Amino acid sequence: MAYTKIIVIHNRLDRCLNYTQNEEKTSLETVLDYAMNRDKTEQDCFETALNCDRETAYADMMDTKRRWGKASRKRKGYHVIQSFAPGEVTPEQAHAIGVELAQRLLADKYEVVVSTHLNKAHLHSHIVFNSVSFVDGSMYRDRIADLLGGSGVGIRGTSDAICLAHGLSVIEPSEPSISRAEWEAGKAGKPNFRGLARADIDTAIANAYTMRSFWGELVKMGYQVKRYPQVTHAAVKPPGGVRFLRLDKLGAGYSETEIFSRLTESRTGTAPPISDHTPILPQRYFSYGRRYRVKGNLPLKAGRTQGIRFLYLKYLYLLRKPPSRRKTPVSREEIIKFDRYQEQFFYLRKNRIDSVEQLTMQQEALQAEIDALTDRRADLYRLRRKAPDDTACSEEIGTITARLRVLRRELKLCARIEGDIPTVRAQMEISKERSDHEKADKSRPEQSVGTDRGVPTY
Repeated sequence: MAYTKIIVIHNRLDRCLNYTQNEEKTSLETVLDYAMNRDKTEQDCFETALNCDRETAYADMMDTKRRWGKASRKRKGYHVIQSFAPGEVTPEQAHAIGVELAQRLLADKYEVVVSTHLNKAHLHSHIVFNSVSFVDGSMYRDRIADLLGGSGVGIRGTSDAICLAHGLSVIEPSEPSISRAEWEAGKAGKPNFRGLARADIDTAIANAYTMRSFWGELVKMGYQVKRYPQVTHAAVKPPGGVRFLRLDKLGAGYSETEIFSRLTESRTGTAPPISDHTPILPQRYFSYGRRYRVKGNLPLKAGRTQGIRFLYLKYLYLLRKPPSRRKTPVSREEIIKFDRYQEQFFYLRKNRIDSVEQLTMQQEALQAEIDALTDRRADLYRLRRKAPDDTACSEEIGTITARLRVLRRELKLCARIEGDIPTVRAQMEISKERSDHEKADKSRPEQSVGTDRGVPTY
């Protein structure tokens, strides 16, 4: 079976895909020299040039670039490697398959060099082609479909189709792909974020009854959750993680619909059909039953909002009133700031801040945590300079940096609240004075104009 991969050839080594820091595989001229190395091909019959001369391939490709005014383009060419399992093909077959792949995909527009190397147990062909077409000067586009195309499509799909036509086996897709770091961690028996996330999700499912309680269990474990309607695909961030992990990328049984099915099966004994195209909405958990109406007066809720929280709430209500019903004229600038004041109110409510003194205490606590984390990060930077390969140190630095970003954002929000409180109070005072004035006018008795009740009229 053949395994194919594509490498972009750049002048800059740090931008080359897969083969970084290796000049032999990132410069167009050196890649051509490497591909046509006589010590590795052993025979001239295993070198084929399409649309160019085999001995002057690099010069021909550069002439094409200059002719179309694209010699300075960043991407100089592409390097496809097609490898076969040891003993599966002969050198002639390997080279014929590589030439056929180049003829099907590239020979009608690009200059191509195909060279089959015989110096290793697994025979492999190098297909190097120009990034600029000699026909119309168009640039080759390395879309993901060009590499991962389906059957008979793209580089991998075409390579598989040719191998099947020659009676060779192909690699069948099985389990979802994982990152190399996760694969290496699993091989070494070390924990990784995805594995820990799957274990925590299993624990949350075991302790939950509904989807609502499932999300609550994850939050208790320290996870951050993003789900519908915030995002299309539900995602979670583990404690100490840098980025969110999509549930449907964690493997079979961990998408949102599959978790819902597992919860339903544990609750009722029957799993509902799974459909990954429809998000799980709260109202779909259970069908509505009977509806009841409560008679009589309900007791008032305890713990009414007071202080600056109540002040912000009244001001938001004032800003949302239509102009025809608004007793106090509010400037356009204040109305535009509605989202800003709403964010401040939510922060005050979340942290139960009702006075300026409590706001000051919150600012001091945030600053103290920022100072402590900054000192800790400085110590970690010094440790990392002594041991650059310490991954645990780098991960902790990343976690602290993410936490500092959140804390500094909160500190700025507190400062903004402190600066906006006088404006909100002034606006509410104006509203109260106008409202009291209108009430006093309505309480006065109406008098008839031009009529004196004590003087008779004739």
